[in-house]
Amino acid sequence: MSEPRQLHLCAFIKPGSLHQASWRFPGAWQDANLNIRALQSFARKLEQARFDAIFTADHLAVLNLPMAALKRSQTVSTFEPLTLLAALSAVTEHIGLVGTTSTSYEEPYNVARRFASLDHLSEGRAGWNIVTTYNPEAALNFGMDDQLAHADRYDRAREFYDVVRGLWDSWADDAFIMDKAKGLYFDPDRLHVLNHNGPHFRVRGPLNIARPVQGAPVIFQAGSSGPGRQLAAETADVIFGTAGTLEAGQSFYADIRERLRLTGRPGDAIRILPGAMIIMGDTLAEAQARRRQLDGLVDDELCIPALSRFLGCDASGFDPDLALPDVPPTNESQSTRDYVIDLGKREGLTVRQLAQHLAGYGGLTFVGTAAGIADDMERWLHGRAADGFNVIFPYLPMGLDDVVEKLVPELQRRGLFRRDYEGGTLRENLGLGRPDNAFFRH
Repeated sequence: MSEPRQLHLCAFIKPGSLHQASWRFPGAWQDANLNIRALQSFARKLEQARFDAIFTADHLAVLNLPMAALKRSQTVSTFEPLTLLAALSAVTEHIGLVGTTSTSYEEPYNVARRFASLDHLSEGRAGWNIVTTYNPEAALNFGMDDQLAHADRYDRAREFYDVVRGLWDSWADDAFIMDKAKGLYFDPDRLHVLNHNGPHFRVRGPLNIARPVQGAPVIFQAGSSGPGRQLAAETADVIFGTAGTLEAGQSFYADIRERLRLTGRPGDAIRILPGAMIIMGDTLAEAQARRRQLDGLVDDELCIPALSRFLGCDASGFDPDLALPDVPPTNESQSTRDYVIDLGKREGLTVRQLAQHLAGYGGLTFVGTAAGIADDMERWLHGRAADGFNVIFPYLPMGLDDVVEKLVPELQRRGLFRRDYEGGTLRENLGLGRPDNAFFRH
């Protein structure tokens, strides 16, 4: 008899909250984005709650909003992800450490080296969230006048991934013999030189660090567009989905499983963890009041610029009291645009209401008591809409404490979440196998 399905939980730390007004909420730490002591305390609490991983996002441009809106944003000053995760690895022992690095403005050798280093520093807890940067302002920080076209970004990302995986396999697991008597540090026959020559990259190799503890850090992917889903089906171990409803989650889940089948990968090769903000109260009414209070702290100057960013076009000319007009495709994130349009139609929102909703946090949100939210999560798990969730906290530290102290015990009581870690690496805790070396067999 197979084991009952249990949830996997990842904690989204941006490194603060994703909600635009989180830093203004009464009692919240307004400096959490750059407060290393606070972030280390969060990591330890999440580890005590047996979370699978901490995930930190990234952005590569500051001037991506009008100054009237930008001056109110907490995201303008944050840690570089791998630097932060290395610091968190020193104060934790079990929890996974997942960071975002863009394939649009990086080089494969540097990325392979940094994540291999993090995997060794943490003894097998590293994960790489692959993104294709869609912010046009980021291009200006890397010597480009504009970003790559949507399809070109994914072509580059696919080759980028292949190069990184090849570099991680530069050394056989037993290459470093360290024979003092013979004076031999490594066996040259257990070294592979990649010599990659492709449309986007020329990389000789080998990587100047031993093969990662996990064989390869866990690969995360968040794109929900057609090309993004295909990239995930071919490369990812975990997908951070963006479904806003149970039905949308079920459709996404089934689509990824079918794509896995067509690529020849096992149907259970990927864990699907939709992002979900959790706002809790001792009663449903209290939780709903907290949501209204939080959204009410989003300043008007943030709303329309945020809507414009999500849609990839200027929304300032739209009538704020009417429904969203037809929005043509752009070179921005297709999945984000489609999600916003669907949200406005599904909930019958005016442009102003949609903008206010998105400027705070417009994704999947569970609002209620610990028992009620556990019910919601159980429906998603058993309804094959998710394998777990990428948990977003509305404010820190209170939102995190609510989840750790109230929701996790309720999930454990129901047998829906672990009481202890199953393994020593992130792959083991996610139930993922260690990949074989592409160039060496034992």
